[in-house]
Parts: sequence; structure tokens; C-alpha cells
Amino acid sequence: MYSEDYEGANAQERSGEDVFSKPVRAGKRTYFFDVKATKGNDYYLTITESKRRVDDAGHFAYDKHKIFLYKEDFEKFVEGLQETIDFIKANCLKEEAGNGGDFSNVKFEEL
Repeated sequence: MYSEDYEGANAQERSGEDVFSKPVRAGKRTYFFDVKATKGNDYYLTITESKRRVDDAGHFAYDKHKIFLYKEDFEKFVEGLQETIDFIKANCLKEEAGNGGDFSNVKFEEL
């Protein structure tokens, strides 16, 4: 898994062929789950967070953050993400639900 800013990332992989894309809109943010293929037909996932903001001139601009997730890391990534989500659901969301938030319909399993 690599950050977009990681200087050692392979340029070929960073410009891989698009295979599938799933945008998820969430308020001011949009998350993009993009499956890409290398020339060797190896697949990897990029996850991009795009957040709209207003720049100094009053125009809309977008801040983007991207990670690269390679197939050998999928299982450990999903396990870590699920463990983290389960922790939040069990320990943090109870307090917020009492403040008017309804988190009972949150579905993270589709990741």
C-alpha cells in the first residue's frame, strides 16, 4: 500500500489501465475505488479521497489523496479495516447515537 506522494512508486503502475471504478459520494467528499491493470495484466486497487474546497480566488478546487493497494495486501487490509470499523461501532458510535446520529444503516461490508 503506497501513498500518492511516495516517490519510489512505479510510474507504470501509477498510470495503469482502468478496469473498474466505483465512486462513493459522502457529503463534501467523494471516494473512488478504481481497479487498474498493469501491462502484465496484474490488478491493483487505488482508493482516492476527493474533497471539494473553495480556493483563495473563490473558485472550487479539489484536494485529492490516493493510496495504492496491491493484491497481496488485500486480505490484511480488509481485516485491519474491519477490525477498526468494529471497534468504532462498539466503542464510539454509541455516544454519537445518543446525540441524534443514526448509524444503524452504515454498511462497510461492500468494501
